[in-house]
Amino acid sequence: MLTTSSRLRIQKILSRLALGNQVTLEERIYINKYATKNQNVSTWLRKAICTQQKKHISSPIDELLNGLNLCSEDPHSTYRPDQDDLGEWFSGAPSWIRRS
Repeated sequence: MLTTSSRLRIQKILSRLALGNQVTLEERIYINKYATKNQNVSTWLRKAICTQQKKHISSPIDELLNGLNLCSEDPHSTYRPDQDDLGEWFSGAPSWIRRS
């Protein structure tokens, strides 16, 4: 369970991260400590990373994918249809999206 002060601090740090502003190593460690224990913080972190990577949403499909939080935590991860298996590319997605 997050305290109000922890939640506000986390959200402030993630806002800066999403905008591409400087985030210290200490702040990243603080965020990761909570992200490993709290699913909400983990989701907020993934969204912030996705937002930072995409800067703008260019189409309704991008908006949908951003809302579903399907992006990878790896900043260099991109889907290459000629080389990658689509099922593996979505391995970070929620279990209801992954194929069985």
